[in-house]
Amino acid sequence: MESLSSTLVYVGLALTVAASALYWAHLAGLRVVMRRMATETGTGPVITTIERGDTNGWAESVGFAATAATWSAVAVLIAALIARWLAVDHAPWSNMYEFTIAFATAILGFYAVFERIYVKPHAKRSARALGSVALPTVAAMLAVGVIFFPSAVNPLVPALQNTDLLAIHVAAMITAYAALSVSFVAASLYIAQSGEKNRFARLPRARTLDDIAYKSVMIGFQILAAGVALGAYWANSAWGRYWGWDPKETSAVVTWLIYGIYLHMRGLRKWAGMRSAYILVLGFATVLFTYFVVNLWVSGLHSYAGV
Repeated sequence: MESLSSTLVYVGLALTVAASALYWAHLAGLRVVMRRMATETGTGPVITTIERGDTNGWAESVGFAATAATWSAVAVLIAALIARWLAVDHAPWSNMYEFTIAFATAILGFYAVFERIYVKPHAKRSARALGSVALPTVAAMLAVGVIFFPSAVNPLVPALQNTDLLAIHVAAMITAYAALSVSFVAASLYIAQSGEKNRFARLPRARTLDDIAYKSVMIGFQILAAGVALGAYWANSAWGRYWGWDPKETSAVVTWLIYGIYLHMRGLRKWAGMRSAYILVLGFATVLFTYFVVNLWVSGLHSYAGV
C-alpha cells in the first residue's frame, strides 16, 4: 500500500502539472496549430505553432480539459491518501510528507468545488482563471512533498499517539488552511485586476473574486477556530495544559486573528476592496509560515516533522 500510495502521488503531480498548463492556455487563449508547409515541389513538413485562439468553442474545450484533469487529480490523490492510511494504520497526516500531500489534495478539492459553483458556460470572464494560480500552487506543494520530505513509514511519536484526535484535529487544520488558500488565489487575481478597474478581460470581475474570497474565508475561519480548540483539548491530555504559547499554537492563533481582522474590516467601506485583498495575501503568508517555517526551523512541542 505504501508503494501504491507513492505511485498515485506521482500520478496526481503529473495531472496537476498538466492541468496548470491547460489553465494557462485557457487564460491566454492559446491553441496548438499543426500546418503542413507548402513548397515549390508540393507539400512540405508539418509545422507546429502556438497561436491565439479566442473563440468560445476553443476556450470551452481547453477549459473543460483543465477541469477534467483537476477532478482526475483530486480522485487520484484521495486514493493515494486512502492507500497511505491503510499502510500506516492511522490518519495520513502525521509528518511533513503526509501533511503536504493532504494539504495539496484539500486545496485542489476546494478549488474544484468553487470552480464548479462559479463557472458559467460560454462566459468570456471565466472563473477557471483561478486555476492558473491554484493549480501551480498545488503542483509546487506536491513537488516539495515528494522531493524534500521522506515518505518512509515510521512509528508515531508519543504526542501523536491519540489516533482519534490526530485524525480530527489535523484534518480540521488541513481543511481550514485549504479553504483559506482559495481566498488567497481570489485575492491575488483581485489585485491583478486593480480591484473594480477590472483591467483584464479574461479574468473574472472583481466582484466575483471578492465573493469567492469572502465565502472561502467564512468556511476556513470557522473550521480553523474549531481546529485550534481541538488542539487545545489535545494539548491538555498530552502535555497537561490547554495553552502554552508553543510556536505552532501562537502562529495558528495569529493566522486566525488576521482572517478575523479581514472579516471585520471588510464590513467597513474604506477597507473593502484592495485593502481586504492585501490582508488575505498576508493571511496566506502566515498559513505558509505556520506550516513550513514553524514545522521545520522553529523548535517546540510540535516539532515532529519527520524530516
